[in-house]
Amino acid sequence: MSQTTKAIVLTSLKYGDNSLIVKLLTEKAGLQSFMLKGILKSRRGRLKVAFFQPLTQLEIVAKTNKPGTLGYVREASISYGYHSIPTDIRKGAIALFLAEVLSQSIREQEAEPQMYQYVETTLQWLDQNEEIGNFHIRFLIGLTRYLGFYPDLSTTEGAYFDLVEGAFCNDASWNPCFGGPELDYFKRLLGTNFDALHTVKLNQNQRKILLENLVRYFEIHLHGFKKPKSLVVLDEVFS
Repeated sequence: MSQTTKAIVLTSLKYGDNSLIVKLLTEKAGLQSFMLKGILKSRRGRLKVAFFQPLTQLEIVAKTNKPGTLGYVREASISYGYHSIPTDIRKGAIALFLAEVLSQSIREQEAEPQMYQYVETTLQWLDQNEEIGNFHIRFLIGLTRYLGFYPDLSTTEGAYFDLVEGAFCNDASWNPCFGGPELDYFKRLLGTNFDALHTVKLNQNQRKILLENLVRYFEIHLHGFKKPKSLVVLDEVFS
């Protein structure tokens, strides 16, 4: 049975000569994978290759299958068209990085509308705003809320953040931890919404260290998560 749902493209892989296998985060069915047969050959079909670039926001009519099998997309249209992400090299690098993070992080074939709304609205914010230097860091922090390992805020007075426990502590333990100026910025970002991100002033090196610690946080809490290859591109663009 087909259903209509909003969807965000996470990955798109060529299959054979003319087809694609795409992984989508859908509003109504969670993570879904679909076979797009012949899309690379057809020029008159309802489905366009351009619709299935990473992080494209769509509305689709699709038939989902049982876990481990591929569904079928009957129709697709753009639900929100990006204006600046495709042309701004900084935003494009962030989008590439976030697509890789999301494709590794989201694994549930169940509807999680709050997480979907978070990803959808924050990507639109990225598209519409220019003060975006801290965006990807704040995005990762917010994403942990939906993945189940949001930092414990019962006390934020500690001099270190324990990446294994996901909590602040007074003394460094045997667990991976970080402290120093990056911890101060981390605490500030935890309490800062996207519209106020420009008020948190990090230099290039501080941003890099904090981002590396957040990626490590994901590696610890998500089995199989690997450091995104696009992190190198992100470093180069913001250097």
